[in-house]
Amino acid sequence: MAFFSKLKDKLFKSSSRLEEGLDAIVEEGGEETATPDPIIPEPEPEPQPVPEVPEPAPVPQPAETPSPMPADPTPAAPPPEVPSSKGVLGRLFSRGDTRTEVRRTLDDDMLEQLEELLIASDMGVDTALRVTANMAEGRYGRKLSTREIQQLLAQEVSRVMEPVARPLPIYPKRPQVVLVVGVNGSGKTTTIGKLASQFKSAGKKVVIAAGDTFRAAAVEQLQVWGDRAGVPVLTAPEGSDPASLAFDALTKAQEDGADLLMIDTAGRLQNRADLMEELAKIVRVIRKVDETAPHNTLLVLDATTGQNALNQVETFRNLADVSGLVMTKLDGTAKGGVLVALADKFGLPIHAIGVGEQIDDLAPFDPEEFAAALTGLEQS
Repeated sequence: MAFFSKLKDKLFKSSSRLEEGLDAIVEEGGEETATPDPIIPEPEPEPQPVPEVPEPAPVPQPAETPSPMPADPTPAAPPPEVPSSKGVLGRLFSRGDTRTEVRRTLDDDMLEQLEELLIASDMGVDTALRVTANMAEGRYGRKLSTREIQQLLAQEVSRVMEPVARPLPIYPKRPQVVLVVGVNGSGKTTTIGKLASQFKSAGKKVVIAAGDTFRAAAVEQLQVWGDRAGVPVLTAPEGSDPASLAFDALTKAQEDGADLLMIDTAGRLQNRADLMEELAKIVRVIRKVDETAPHNTLLVLDATTGQNALNQVETFRNLADVSGLVMTKLDGTAKGGVLVALADKFGLPIHAIGVGEQIDDLAPFDPEEFAAALTGLEQS
């Protein structure tokens, strides 16, 4: 639950916007209705065992029966009343408090407003239409409160996300080669460092290849993470051939008996032809060492880019055989719904999400936690 609490705090921009929007929608065409609290019956007292009473001994009858005494003219006093165990307050509160709550009938106008709100949260038109249609199924014409709509929305979001929530698979093949792609600034380098550190803490032997040889800052950042995690980072002079570095890194990882080799790559989309050739060359070269590599190709996405994340997935699926996604910077946007749109449109596994700069700010993706945090619901 620790990461859920952090996720909910970090996703405050998304959840607060959704909650405020839902409140506005319900209040616009809603009315106050009485909502009685459920009456909680008092527990029945446990039956006490009845002690066995021995039969009385027979009383000998006298030979002569005395004459009866005259009846007492004063009637016997009634037994004292036993006070109620509930008491006045108990009887009062057992009737149930009645409070008012704004509710609105779920009709076409309300559904259209809900669709617009979800589209504004970057859930996408198709996904927003599908989610609201499912929310209305069997509930059309009913009066709903903001809280009930939140619960329905969280249920639908979780249903969309459930099939794609899968951790990064670990294969018996050693070393397992993980190629990491994404545009510059997406959090790709930091994600590699966090994953490497987490795998190292789990007992895996990890090697990192700083394949973005055109950005000195990326190499330096990976070296910092490598030092922090105790993971070797293989580098090459600025401007060197990334494919050559990848080849050397895989050879060394094999020699060292590493479990995982994580290869960073450049993320320049200004010239897609160059980037495509660079990625294709890396794949060709490492397959000279291991014909099954890479075993995973992770695409790192920045949540703050909104709908542009959909375009990036489309582009990188054409450039590389993307096998899974990692979404970063969910703490910096009010449009966290883009992750729902990605799951609904592409169905690619979502391995992890990031909500900050610390190592524990990257965690496996949990659809129920995400749905609850996105909609502002508390989770038990």
